[in-house]
Amino acid sequence: MNTLAPADRLRIHAFLPRSRANGPGWRAVIWTQGCSIRCPGCFNPHTHDPAGGNTVAVSELFSQIMALGDSIEGITISGGEPFDQAQPLARLLAQVRTATSLSAILFTGHSYDTVMSLPQADRVLGCLDVLISGPYQPLHVSHRTVLLGSWKTLHVLTSRYSESDLTCLPDAEVIINSNASVDLTGFQVGASRNE
Repeated sequence: MNTLAPADRLRIHAFLPRSRANGPGWRAVIWTQGCSIRCPGCFNPHTHDPAGGNTVAVSELFSQIMALGDSIEGITISGGEPFDQAQPLARLLAQVRTATSLSAILFTGHSYDTVMSLPQADRVLGCLDVLISGPYQPLHVSHRTVLLGSWKTLHVLTSRYSESDLTCLPDAEVIINSNASVDLTGFQVGASRNE
């Protein structure tokens, strides 16, 4: 497994303060940078390069989340491949879990069995409400929920959400920011920033 950042720094592709297309309610979304899986047909190939994006201190990212206050219900972490940075990811999720009431959803390209064998898996999973696992398969689309997209597997890890909470989400959203930049996000859109 490839370590992309020291334990106190997370390499990210993008941070979106508010989204409704990446889980229930308003959510902050973090796209990690770097992916050792590189699923064929992935709709976020710009997140694969482990040298891309920016490194951010876990404490700084946590402060950005805290600054959002009650305007969000939770955080969603996608990628790249979040488990490529399991140690700083576990640190961030532990801070969110202990200091807030925010929910946490994570997407991974690994199967659940593989996740269970990864370093830090227990620490990461212990801080999640929902894990969506499995490789991206562009020719298969789930009709159960937009978030499952390509036959990914939904693992509801706490009583906070049920599968039905994840079914009424928009396929995509366009966010026009105060600086006139545009964020386009959602299933099959990925983390296309400022386009």
